[in-house]
Amino acid sequence: MVAPTMQDEIIDLNKEYTLFPWGAQAPVNPIPVTHAEGIYFYDANGKRYIDFNSQLMNVNIGHGNKHVIEAIKRQADQLQFVYPGMATDPRGKLGEKLQQIAPGTLKKTFFSLSGTEANENAFKIARQYTGRQKVLARYRSFHGQGFAAQQAGGDPRRIPNEPGVGWVVHFQDPYRYRCMFCKGLDACNLMCADHIEQTVIFEGPETIAAIILEGYSGSSGIIAPPDPAYWTKVQQICDKYGILLIVDEVMSGFGRTGKWFGVDNYPDVRPDIMTMAKGLTSGYLPLAATMVSEKIAQHFEQTPLMIGGTYAAHPMSCAAGLATIEVYEQEGLIENSAKMGEVLSKGLHELAAEHPSIGEVRGTALFHVIELVKNRETRAPMSEFNKPLTEAMKQVQAHLLSKGLYTFVRWNMVFAVPPLIINEAQLQEALSILNDALSLADKFVE
Repeated sequence: MVAPTMQDEIIDLNKEYTLFPWGAQAPVNPIPVTHAEGIYFYDANGKRYIDFNSQLMNVNIGHGNKHVIEAIKRQADQLQFVYPGMATDPRGKLGEKLQQIAPGTLKKTFFSLSGTEANENAFKIARQYTGRQKVLARYRSFHGQGFAAQQAGGDPRRIPNEPGVGWVVHFQDPYRYRCMFCKGLDACNLMCADHIEQTVIFEGPETIAAIILEGYSGSSGIIAPPDPAYWTKVQQICDKYGILLIVDEVMSGFGRTGKWFGVDNYPDVRPDIMTMAKGLTSGYLPLAATMVSEKIAQHFEQTPLMIGGTYAAHPMSCAAGLATIEVYEQEGLIENSAKMGEVLSKGLHELAAEHPSIGEVRGTALFHVIELVKNRETRAPMSEFNKPLTEAMKQVQAHLLSKGLYTFVRWNMVFAVPPLIINEAQLQEALSILNDALSLADKFVE
C-alpha cells in the first residue's frame, strides 16, 4: 500500500470535515496550500503557482508582507479584542486615514468583517436615513452573499437562495460587447443610463433609497461603461430624485484600477456611501468598511444607528488595515498598478491578435479579463453564462493550473488580476503560460 502524502492528508482532512463554497462537495479538488510569498503560493508538494488572481481579488500587496505581519503581532501583544462600543487607537487612526484617501465628502466609517456585511450595512443605513425601501442594482454584479447583498447582486449564485429580500430591483448593464441598447452601433449611445432613469420612474422615485454600483465591475466580468458620461448621468439621476448613491469598492478599491478606488476614474461622482473590504487588509485579517458622507453621519448624531456586530472594528483587523494602507503608500503600489497595467493590457491585446478564441479584452490597470468566443462574428461564448464549463474552458483551466498559473476561469472568461507588486518579468511569464492555454481554446473556434 502506498503511504498517503502530506498533500493527500491535507485534502482528505479538509474534505472529510469541512464544507467548500459555491458548489457540490464531491467534485472539489482543492490545491493544498502550505505557504506563500510575494506573487507566489506553494502546495504541499512544493509546486509554485503564480497567483494571477490575487486569491479572491484581494491580496493586493502580495503574500508575506512583513510590515503588515509585524503590525498584527504588535497589536496581538497589546490588545486582541474589545467590545465595539469602546474606542481603540487603530480604529480611530484607520478611520482618519480612510477619510483622507476617500473621494468626495465621505467622512465616517463603520467597520465590519466582510464585503457582504459592508453592503448589508450600506443598505440598512440608506433605508434608515431616507425612510425609503428599495435598492436598485445591476444584473451583472456581485455584492456579497447575505440575503440582501446576494439579491442586489444579479450574479446567478443568488438563485438557489431566492426569494431573498423583496425590495431589490435590477437594471441592465453598460456591457458594450453584448449591449442590448447599442448593438450594431459604432459607439455607446448611453441608453443604458437612460434605462436606469426609466426604471426609477416605473418603480416610483419616492420608494427608492439607493442605487448601488461597483466602482469598477469585478467578478461578473470587469464590465465598465465605455463612456464616462454613464457615471455622470447616474449621479444626475440620484441628485434629481433624492436617491443615495452607494459605490461598492470591495473588489475595485485600493489600487486595483490604478487609483485608490475604481470610482476615482469618474471625477463627477460623489458617493453618499462607499463600501470596502478585500484590499483593505489584503486578506491578512478579515475587515470591511461602510463609509458615509458627512451629511449622513450628521443625521445619526441624534438618530440611533441600528447596525452592529460583535467583531465590528476589531482592533487587530484595524491594525492590519492601517499597516496595509501604509504599504500601498510606501511601496508606490497604486502607481505600480497603473504602470504594470499598461504592460498587461498590451500583452493581452497581443494575445488577442494571435488567438481567434479571444473575443474581447477589457479592463484597466491590474484588473483585466479576456472573454473567449467560438466565433468572433457572432460572439457566441465559449461557455454559456450560468452553465457548467465547456470542454474548451476546462482544458484552458487545467492547462493553466498544470503550468503553475492560478486565476479565475468563469463561464467564458479568464481573469488577469495579479497582486499590485508584480513586475514586468513576472507578467511576461504569466502571459506566456496563458498564450499556450489559449492555443487549446483556438481548436474550438468555429
